[in-house]
Order: sequence, then C-alpha cells, then structure tokens
Amino acid sequence: MSTAVDDDLWSAIGDPTRRRMIDLLLAEGRGTATTLSAHLPVTRQAVTKHLAVLDRVGLVRSEPSGREKRYRVDEAQLARAVAQLNSVGEMWDARLRRIKSLAEAIQRERNTDKQADKQRDRQPEKRSEKRSEK
Repeated sequence: MSTAVDDDLWSAIGDPTRRRMIDLLLAEGRGTATTLSAHLPVTRQAVTKHLAVLDRVGLVRSEPSGREKRYRVDEAQLARAVAQLNSVGEMWDARLRRIKSLAEAIQRERNTDKQADKQRDRQPEKRSEKRSEK
C-alpha cells in the first residue's frame, strides 16, 4: 500500500494541543473554541488559531452557531491520516526488518570469524605439543 504522505496534514497533527483538540472533538462530537479552551491549557484565541490550522488541512469542519463556530472532526480526512500513518509504519517496519537482517548477518560473520580465529590459535599449540613430545 503506497499512500502519499501529506506534509501539511502531518504538520497539523504533529502539535500536541491540536491532537488533544481532535480527541476532545471526537469524544464530544462537536465543540466550539470556548468549550475546547475550557479543557486545554491555552487561551480561547490560541484554540481558535489551532482550529484554523485543523480546518485548513480538512481535519475539522465548522458551521456557524450564533456568534461562534461549532467544529466537528471530518472522519474521512481522519481516516486518510490513519491510512497514511499505517503506510509509513509499514514502510519503516520493512526498513527495520532489513536493518535487523543485515545486523544479524554481520553478527553471524563475526562469530564465524571468531571461531576460525580460535581454531587457528589452537592449531599452533597442537603442533608445539607434538614437537615437545619428540
């Protein structure tokens, strides 16, 4: 599965405050900047700016509600982000398996070399033992 990674989307998700906002919106279904700011250690104005970033990348959708906007998570865009994360995870898993395989091959080669060195070291001892017996 090769899903193109959307850097803007991941930049938006990369912020811990925005991730917490997404969690809150998912838990509550909807929220305003005011209701979200009550659960976050940032001002309402900061929440509004974070919501604008999430809206720009399509992770949230807004609708007017009196003097405020009511936000909800766009589940299709969130599913797209999850698919991208899974794709990146699979890619890194494959890379790490390859690195592990290479490291194990190097270790086996080193162990083989050590065993060969030990055998070579023992051989002169045997020869010198035979000489001393004569």
